[in-house]
Amino acid sequence: MSKKALYLLGIAITIVLGTFLYLKFCCNCSEKITTDDTPKTVSIPVQEPNFVPFVLNGPGIEYQTNDNLKFLKNNATLIMPVSDSVINGIQELKTFLVSNPQQKVTITGYATSDETNTTTFENLGLARANEVKNYFVSEGLSEKQFNTKGEIIEKWKMSADTLLGPANYTFDSIDSIATATTDEWTALRNKINENPLILHFNTNQSRETLTTLEKQKVADIVKYTEHVKEAVVLAVGHSDNVGNRDSNIVLGQKRAEFSKKYLSKNDIDAERIETQSKGPDEPIGDNNTSEGKASNRRTVITIK
Repeated sequence: MSKKALYLLGIAITIVLGTFLYLKFCCNCSEKITTDDTPKTVSIPVQEPNFVPFVLNGPGIEYQTNDNLKFLKNNATLIMPVSDSVINGIQELKTFLVSNPQQKVTITGYATSDETNTTTFENLGLARANEVKNYFVSEGLSEKQFNTKGEIIEKWKMSADTLLGPANYTFDSIDSIATATTDEWTALRNKINENPLILHFNTNQSRETLTTLEKQKVADIVKYTEHVKEAVVLAVGHSDNVGNRDSNIVLGQKRAEFSKKYLSKNDIDAERIETQSKGPDEPIGDNNTSEGKASNRRTVITIK
């Protein structure tokens, strides 16, 4: 046989042998099984990575790392230390939330159905969500920008007895936040006006001492005016019918002005407090009795 023929034969053998070895050892996509006369294709599954990524994905922030917060099974305490990559993500979240003070994030904690809840929370998932929130707060984030909830699920990715990142972070839409905020302040305004602050006075006198309930109502008014900048407080003074009407109108105005002065001492801008006097014209009690007269000597404070 000539050298050329031997050379070509060697090439052919190399190709055949290489193809055989590739099919036998290198091709892991599928293999043929011929236990009967019908060829069958069996897919070889790709093994999933044993991690759950830490993901922050919202309007204006996108961060992901393959490390995560971890919890032992049946436990709601974070495993320490937390990895640097997760801490970096938390710091990015802090920067984002400081720049967007209206933004809210809901932390959903998870627990599996076979875990035991020994916490005071209604479920272990909620306990874990609050643990994550508290850790975020310890890292300098604002507690007011987080909500928490917990869910029980069938299974979660684990490494031995450790759950890998059993929490999710949902960024609330600004529109829903605005609606919720509006609803909150509308509800507070209704609360103030439906059960207004009423200051009662002795005959021809005003007073400085308020009850605990009255102080709480003042606090509600202060809170409302701090958040609703266009709000106007209305203080209307009233009197009993003792004496002439003109004098009682003046007395009612004095009572309204006293209330204005008191509210301005509690951080409400005096320019946002309007005063009026109804004198004896709108009694709520019977002026023929001492008790009725006492109830009529008052200032009623509402949001205009």
